[in-house]
Amino acid sequence: MTKTGIAQKAVIFNKEGKLLAIRRSNTDPHRPLTWDLPGGDLEVNEDPREGMLREIQEEVAIEVRNLKVLDVTSRRNDKNELWIGISYTAEAATTDVVLSYEHDQFEWLTKEEFLARESSEKLRKTVVSA
Repeated sequence: MTKTGIAQKAVIFNKEGKLLAIRRSNTDPHRPLTWDLPGGDLEVNEDPREGMLREIQEEVAIEVRNLKVLDVTSRRNDKNELWIGISYTAEAATTDVVLSYEHDQFEWLTKEEFLARESSEKLRKTVVSA
């Protein structure tokens, strides 16, 4: 049986309209030292919205409001695994970021500033559409 997964990311804006960007640590097995958005994989039987809120807490430890679905996509990776992607927008209710071990830096950036950083094409498209 082919694996199926659901990955989620959130574009979180502060009061100034800047988005929260986080950099993957150098020990990350996927795209180390590239810029990312808070998110991760949905767990089995987990509500998508609750899963996204959990990931935000785990990765950056802030509260958000107005979490809204931005886009839903699907693709097969190079291992023929099916991945569903859900992206969200949200507003930061708190901004005292505390990073998990998975990331080593954070910055509040404009969309243009994020797009000038090294990141995946999928995340770049998400930021453009947010």
